[in-house]
Amino acid sequence: MNRKHLIATFGVAALLGLAAVPAAAQMYEKITILNSTGYTVSEIYVSPTSTNDWEEDILDIDVLRDGKDVRIDLRRASDTCDWDLKVVYEDGEEAIWDGLDLCEDWHFELFYSPRTGDTRLVSSH
Repeated sequence: MNRKHLIATFGVAALLGLAAVPAAAQMYEKITILNSTGYTVSEIYVSPTSTNDWEEDILDIDVLRDGKDVRIDLRRASDTCDWDLKVVYEDGEEAIWDGLDLCEDWHFELFYSPRTGDTRLVSSH
């Protein structure tokens, strides 16, 4: 077997190996959250479900006003599909969602119901 053929064989084997990884196991690198609550969100936390720490506010010193969205870059984050999300409104009220599958969903929209006082998170990929 000559050297070119050997290199091509290894290249094809490597590509086939990558193809064997199920697409569902790959997390979206960036997710989007659109605020349609009618209120300003002052903090957003995203962390792997397997941890007990919310880590840092991804908005840093910014806020997420009603009608605006934020893109969250998770490229350097843990290699998992299951994530938790917490939003905090300006008045300190919180809403938390556990076990979001970021291998399936990448675009979320927040809605608030004044009648029930609940915040809903809707996936719209």
